[in-house]
Order: sequence, then structure tokens, then C-alpha cells
Amino acid sequence: MAPPLSLIFLLMIHRAYSKMEDVRYNSSHICALKNSSVIISCTFTYPTDCQIEKVFWTKTDVKNANNEHPDLSEDPEYSQRLQYLGDKKQNCTIRLSYVTQKDERMYYFRFITNKEHVKWLGYPGVTLTVTDLQVESPERVTEGDSVCLTCKSSCNLTDRATFIWYRNSQPLTERRDTNNELLLQSVRREDAGKYNCALHGHTYISPDVYLNVTYPPKNISVSIIQSGLIWEGDSVTLICSSDSNPPAEISWFKEGTFVGSGRIYSISNISSDHSGEYKCKSRNEHGEKYSNAVILNVMYTPRNVSVSIIQSFQIWEGDSVTLICSSDSNPPAEISWFKEGTFVGSGRIYSISNISSNHSGEYKCKSRNEHGEKYSDAVTLNVMYTPRNVSVSIQSGQIWEGDSVTLICSSDSNPPALNFSWFKENQSSSVGSGQSFSALQSGHFYCEAHNQHGSQRSDAITVIVKGHLVILYISIGVVCGAAAIITMLLIW
Repeated sequence: MAPPLSLIFLLMIHRAYSKMEDVRYNSSHICALKNSSVIISCTFTYPTDCQIEKVFWTKTDVKNANNEHPDLSEDPEYSQRLQYLGDKKQNCTIRLSYVTQKDERMYYFRFITNKEHVKWLGYPGVTLTVTDLQVESPERVTEGDSVCLTCKSSCNLTDRATFIWYRNSQPLTERRDTNNELLLQSVRREDAGKYNCALHGHTYISPDVYLNVTYPPKNISVSIIQSGLIWEGDSVTLICSSDSNPPAEISWFKEGTFVGSGRIYSISNISSDHSGEYKCKSRNEHGEKYSNAVILNVMYTPRNVSVSIIQSFQIWEGDSVTLICSSDSNPPAEISWFKEGTFVGSGRIYSISNISSNHSGEYKCKSRNEHGEKYSDAVTLNVMYTPRNVSVSIQSGQIWEGDSVTLICSSDSNPPALNFSWFKENQSSSVGSGQSFSALQSGHFYCEAHNQHGSQRSDAITVIVKGHLVILYISIGVVCGAAAIITMLLIW
């Protein structure tokens, strides 16, 4: 600010009670700004045959005990602030510095001559009123409104006064007005703050008045208080930041569903169910606004690991079979395949084309990420195929005519062969059925094994029966009431 300048007030002239003794004030009333310097100008006359012995100013027209008006320059409250600028001839001007409301009163000029009867008190004197400045402003305005701030004083200052405005202790140089009003058109939130006014050339500044600019929520954002990856069991805190006036109410939403209120939303012992998009909504009386979404990505070990077989009903040799490993994990898991505990492949899908019986067995998949691993339950591939490796076995040693010779038909098939047919070479019709067959004569015999998908015959086996066996049953009578039978074997 510019250094303070003294206010100079011209005092109206008042004639005293004599044509020879006279005090003339340039003004009968002065309105001065608090803490300013005031110049009270006056002139005086006295008889030419007198000499001035003492000139002074007083603040009362009542004499003291010494039958004299008290000298203002001897008053401790004024002595350091009062300066006589006149002389003892005609100029009686004074300067009073750093005026306050305590200085408000009537002031008089007094002169004393060398003649006892020539003493004079300039009456009615000069009235000093000390004013401060007050900013008048609405308590609150809404962003976009127009607002007028007024700098008021308790008495009228000079028309030449230039007002200066301050916001947050910084002068508004671009808005210096010659009157006492500050007009803010289409007020912004940046216009909120402490306002003061002052007079150009004076150090006094009005008390603070706060202009409260209200506005709807802006700059809504969500921050996640969690370092690194979020694993199941962690605690996570979401914080909603919002710029609004008055302060906004905060609501939280997950995938559009309300989940909580308040600036802070905390989740303890977090699970995968908490994964998803989160937003906060900031709302006050002027409007509402949503933040952008943030994603909670909760990491967890593999679970719900299972294997499904993409193949309708039964699997036959030559089919193509696909095994799919399903796994719930975050981050996605690496998949490995095992047959009977032996690693056979990788990837979520394990395919077998032109399947054979060698592929039958128990299969499992293993789901693994950096936090752990888990195996699925086993599934069994049961590959169906037609009978093969059909063969006939016979008891060892010689077989005599009349013996009951058992031939057994063996086969490898899935499902197991349930139907067996027996044939003797050179005969078109079967000679028996069932897995075993009793041969009573020599010849070349073979079997056929059947299941739902086909059949296969064995190689022929030769049965040789030697000699003749004669069994004779001879009854020789009754011995002790029982029949006696003698069996005789004749071989040749």
C-alpha cells in the first residue's frame, strides 16, 4: 500500500464574540478514518496592541482547578500524537495522528495574550468523528450468481476517497473502484475467501468478512489405499475425494448397487466376491456427481477345479475326445494334465484324437498360480473296443475217447464279451456257446467272441482223442439188501 497521507479537512469559519478576538475553523465537523492522521485547520485574530503568550488546543470548554482550560499537548493520551503546525500570529492548525474512537469529541483552540482580559476560546469548536470500515456482504452465494460487496463507514468520508479491495490479504488490483462497492459478476468458487477494504493512502484495513461461495460437487475421484496386489484376506480402504460446498454426502456403489456411505469405505478380510467396479457419489443441495470407476481385482489361489469330458455317451476306439479343465483363480492359472500321476500335457484343453484303449485311465488337471495350486478330482476315460486277441486254451496231456474235454475262449474287449460261439471247421453251424465248450471228439475247433461293437474269431485248436474207452455196467445181484454194481474199463 502507499504510505499513509494525512487527511486535510477544510473547516467552516465560525466568528467569535468580538471583532478583535476571533478563531475561524475551516470546518465544524471532521470525519476521520481510524488510525489516520487528521489536520484541523484554523486561523485566529487578536488586538494589535496585544502579544500572544500561549496558544494551545483543548478538548473541553470547562476550566480546571487552575481556572484554565487543560492544554491538549500536556495530556499523556495526546502528547505523542499531537503536533502544532501553526504559529503565534494567525495560523492555529494542528495534526492529530493515529486517531481512534476514543478521540471522538469537540476540540477548541485557545490563545492567551499579555493582557489579562484578552483571552479567547474558539467556540463552538470542531467535532471529530472517527470511523472504521466494514465490509457488508451476503453470508453465502451460489456459483454463477452476481454479488455486490459494500465498504461502509459510520460517517461520510471525502468524495475523493479511493477504495482498495483485498481478497485473502492480496489486493484486487484489477478491481479498484472509485466508489465503495465491489461487484463480482458470475461468481466463481475461486472468489470465495476473506475480503477487506481500505482507503488508498491509509494503512487501516477493515475487518475480515468471509464470502462463502457454494457449488455442486466437482472433481470426484476414488483412491485405493493398498500397496501392490490385493489378495484374499487383505484389508482394503477406498477413499472418495470431492470438491464441493457445502460438504457433500458420499455414497458407495459396486456394479451400480449401493454398498455403503461416508468418505471412507473399508473392506476387511477381502474375498473374491468383493472384486468389481466401485464408484462413489458426491451429493449436496446443489447437485450430485459420480466418480470414475475403480476396479478391485482380488487375487486368490485356484479353487473349484474340475474336469469335464466333451464326448457324448460311450467312447470307442478311434473317437476324438476333449477334456476341459475348469478353474476359478485370479490371476488365471496355468493348467497341467496328468494320467495316473504322469504328466501328459498343458493348457485348459487336453485333446486326444483317434483314441485307443491305451488312453483309458484316470485323468486329473492341476491349476496353479503364484499363490498356490490345486488338483481336480479324477475322471476316468473308459475306451470301448471290439474283441481282440481271441484265443482258445485246452487242458494239457492226452485226451482219451469218451473224456470230457473243456475248451476255454479268451478275449480282450471293452465292454467284456458276453457272447461266445463255438465252431468246428468244415461245419457252417455252431457246435456250442459260452466261454467254455466240452469237446468229446477229435477235430479243429475255434470260438468267436462278441460284444456290442463287433466280434472276432480265434485261431483253430486241434483236439485228438486216442483209443476206445468202454464202460460196462454189470449188476451181480443184491448183497445185504443193496444192489452191487461192477464197472469195468476196457481200453484198446
